[in-house]
Amino acid sequence: VAALACLASNAGNKPACMLVAGIAACGVAMGGNYYLDQRRSEYANTNERLKAITSDVQADTQRIVARTETAYAVIQDDKRHLAQIQKQIATKQMDEAKAKTELAQIDQNIAVMNRDLANMTKRAEEYEKVAQQERSDGANKNNVAKLDKDIANMRSKINVLQSEVASLYDQRNAIKLG
Repeated sequence: VAALACLASNAGNKPACMLVAGIAACGVAMGGNYYLDQRRSEYANTNERLKAITSDVQADTQRIVARTETAYAVIQDDKRHLAQIQKQIATKQMDEAKAKTELAQIDQNIAVMNRDLANMTKRAEEYEKVAQQERSDGANKNNVAKLDKDIANMRSKINVLQSEVASLYDQRNAIKLG
């Protein structure tokens, strides 16, 4: 909802606004033990609990996909902007002070995306701990395997975003100011 509000707002950098809103909505990753205890209090039946956990993983993966799409838009804008800055510096159309200001905004976007990636990774790690605990407690191997598969899918989505952010970071670091 907050990301959609950015689209309707007069925010100067709508993709960045949407990315920050998505991160705020994500919040801090839950603790695996707390989450598992909560699910155990809601579902005494292991199979039902694993279905609920799997559903949570799938929902979080969809949120990651949505944030990745928003981040990708920011990354593409920043890459174009970096190319423009580099060209303007080379042709002396931009002074160093202005370049530093514009690069600082891109650095800020990268920092926000890296924090978001850290939260996503923490969430995946917590789900992996939950799956391991369920496996240790003797849960149905097929249900845990399904959960593992969904967690691997989540990790895959995180890795795609991480690769995109790394690419932007590399392009940003190629610009050296005097």
